[in-house]
Amino acid sequence: MVKARKKVWGLTCIVSSVIAAGPAAAQGPMMMESRYMGPQIGTRLDVSAEASITRVPDQVQISAGVMTQAPTAQAALSANAERMARVIAALKKAGIDDKSIRTASINLSPQYHYVEQQPPVITGYQASNQLSVIFRNVAKAGAILDALVANGANQINGPSFGLSDNEAALDEARVAAIRKARARAELYAGATGLKVKRIISMSEGGNGPVYPLPMVAMSARADKAETMIQPGEQAVSVTVSVAFELE
Repeated sequence: MVKARKKVWGLTCIVSSVIAAGPAAAQGPMMMESRYMGPQIGTRLDVSAEASITRVPDQVQISAGVMTQAPTAQAALSANAERMARVIAALKKAGIDDKSIRTASINLSPQYHYVEQQPPVITGYQASNQLSVIFRNVAKAGAILDALVANGANQINGPSFGLSDNEAALDEARVAAIRKARARAELYAGATGLKVKRIISMSEGGNGPVYPLPMVAMSARADKAETMIQPGEQAVSVTVSVAFELE
């Protein structure tokens, strides 16, 4: 009987120790989970900043065309081709290579005479040929336009100014925009007694070149008027949106 009581007493001690250890064992995993949770994000600040970089354009694009009319379609197209050959020769004489000259469109259409309550009558044909021309010598833009007109071009559109290395200007504007966003975040943080801890996210909004309208003027000379073109400056802008964590 004594031995049996000892066994029961020993079993009771073991069960009691397991029950006593139960809450501690349950708390262990909870404490570990809390300890290894990711860092909590503090105050979030969203900032948008824009930066612009100005450059003097070093590239010009113009559209030059020839329009001719004749009684027959063949005559209109032939006259157009003859004049366009002179226009292209003038461009090459000005130092513009073949890869910078592109045919944009060629059109041939009949011309009609309309009389009320009568079917239209074809009176002739009109042919047109449009070129897209890109060149880097901005200072010669006016002289090139004059040469085109002198050699048969009777349709001119442009000029449109641009940058040959637009991406380099964009990169400079991107750096400036990020610096501006960071400075703005530091300002907000200082005003609220906080400091900037890190960048949470960052994105780039609409960006690109802003083309100013060219100023075209005429300066009188003794024999003729010369087209004068002022390229001005071009602004390349970038907008960034940055989310900061403040602490």
